[in-house]
Amino acid sequence: MSRWTLAGQMLALQLFVVVVTLVSAATLVSVLAGNLVTAEAAAQARAAATAVAASPDVLAALDAPSPTSRLQPFAEQVRAQTGVDFVTIMKPDGTRYTHPNPAEIGKRFLGHIEPALRGQTFTETYTGTLGPSVRAVAPVRANGASGPVRALVSAGIKVERVSARLRGLLFWTGLIALVVLALGAAGTWLVTARLRRQTHGLGPAELGRIHEHHDAVLHAVREGLLLVGKDGTLTLCNDAARQLLGLPADAEGRHLDELGLSQVLDAGQEERVHLVGDRVLAVNGAASRLGTVVTVRDHTELQALAGQLDAERGFAESLRSAAHESANKLHTVITLVELGRTEQAVAFGTAELRAAQHLTDRVMGAVREPVLAALLLGKSAEAAERGGELVISEDSELDDLGLDAGELVTIVGNLIDNAIDAATRVEVLLRAGPDGFLIRVADDGPGLIAPDAFRKGWTTKGDGHGLGLALVGQAVRRLGGSIEVEGSVFTVRLPIPEPASEPVR
Repeated sequence: MSRWTLAGQMLALQLFVVVVTLVSAATLVSVLAGNLVTAEAAAQARAAATAVAASPDVLAALDAPSPTSRLQPFAEQVRAQTGVDFVTIMKPDGTRYTHPNPAEIGKRFLGHIEPALRGQTFTETYTGTLGPSVRAVAPVRANGASGPVRALVSAGIKVERVSARLRGLLFWTGLIALVVLALGAAGTWLVTARLRRQTHGLGPAELGRIHEHHDAVLHAVREGLLLVGKDGTLTLCNDAARQLLGLPADAEGRHLDELGLSQVLDAGQEERVHLVGDRVLAVNGAASRLGTVVTVRDHTELQALAGQLDAERGFAESLRSAAHESANKLHTVITLVELGRTEQAVAFGTAELRAAQHLTDRVMGAVREPVLAALLLGKSAEAAERGGELVISEDSELDDLGLDAGELVTIVGNLIDNAIDAATRVEVLLRAGPDGFLIRVADDGPGLIAPDAFRKGWTTKGDGHGLGLALVGQAVRRLGGSIEVEGSVFTVRLPIPEPASEPVR
């Protein structure tokens, strides 16, 4: 049976159980029916014998010259009326007065009579002249129950009739058992057919291997994997998904609204980026027959690298723009020299060099953190290309404080990008003091009034894909700082990490 399918094994097992149950029930019913029929026959015989023994006609006939002539018709009449097979009236010594076969009259009664001689009515199964029978023997007393025993009355039903009645009961019992067996087999077959469809005809060993492989793959993959039912219930999630989404141990079987994931685990086919806690997650949903299969990938480090890459790309773009502008200005200087206007060429070149050097000196003098300095120079060139202006506040002064450069690029870069998009003049203040590191970005735009501006998806562009301010809020939380918004002024305060102490030698 180990090679059978699971459905086949279930069918055999259920049929075995049904057959054993029905056979046991039929056996029990047969035994009970046999006892019941025998008891019923004994009660019928006892009632007939007791009634005859109590009849005054019997005592009157015993005193007559020929008792048999009066008792034989009476006994046959009682036998016909009560349905018993014989009614025998006999002397105390067992000599018969009556019998269904007149040839047996005057002969000795075959059976036990001792209890009846002591005044007791009893029943027994005994083989007499008519064959095996269930019989009762009752005493006939003179002067009521206290008088002497004058005669004995035996009434009985042949075992053949009892067996015939029992066979009728057993026939119906067997018929009912067969009907129940057929219904049970049909129900078992239907259940087995459904089980076969659901298990695809696989055996227990194959199902066990599939479960082991499923469990191994589910918990080994590094990507988060979830299955969301059509009613929004989380039916399956692996270890990576629990870790990335911060799900509790009993998350399976709970609704997405209860877990706070309705916005994250949507049923869309398009991959989207979501912020969950301090993680940047790429979530992709695909519809299936069972619901929605959702994959979750951790893009936190990738997003940070992308932010740094954007900063480097902006700086490179600013260098390209600066090189382009420098080439134009150099051509202008050369042309002026060729035209013989040397003084104007020198004045023009000196003025441009002084302006560029002033910006570089201003940034490098105020911000001695190299990554932020490069970011500010790039954003200055970008603002100039877009017709705007990026100003470094006179109060700015920042050394290398040991803060994570990637997080700083994310915070400052995104705040400046949003300000450049909304205004023409942006002022940046970077300063370290006793209260920590202060970042302030202000612009001359209309300002911002939105309590959920740092939530993923918020944007003033109305496309629902805003991520910059959400990344800013996430980076600020990771560094243990705070952020405030007052109109068009964004203020970020970050704690300065303690310098690592040198080991004592």
